[in-house]
Amino acid sequence: MAENGLELDEFAAGDPLADMSMDMEDKTASDLAPVFDVPVSISAVLGRATMSVAQLLQLSSGSVLELDRKVGEAIDIYVNNRLVARGEVVIVDERLGVTMTEIIKDGDTAA
Repeated sequence: MAENGLELDEFAAGDPLADMSMDMEDKTASDLAPVFDVPVSISAVLGRATMSVAQLLQLSSGSVLELDRKVGEAIDIYVNNRLVARGEVVIVDERLGVTMTEIIKDGDTAA
């Protein structure tokens, strides 16, 4: 039972709340067409490291930076700074790529 004591099916057909639930059920991928051209930022995070500014300034070409991940461990995939998936690094035509192995649902961000 809802907080206001009414069930969803108790709303009249012309009620805005009833119409809203009906609209949500009828949505398809083509309904998203207006947002297909919206740019998003995608990041594939191999790992993280923390260091002081002094240590950062000592880095040079060929320096090795140890990350907080193990070899073969899944990488995090972020869309607009929000964790949405985990995946694996792959090579595609001599370039690095990422294949998604797990989609992260809302609230399921515990590593």
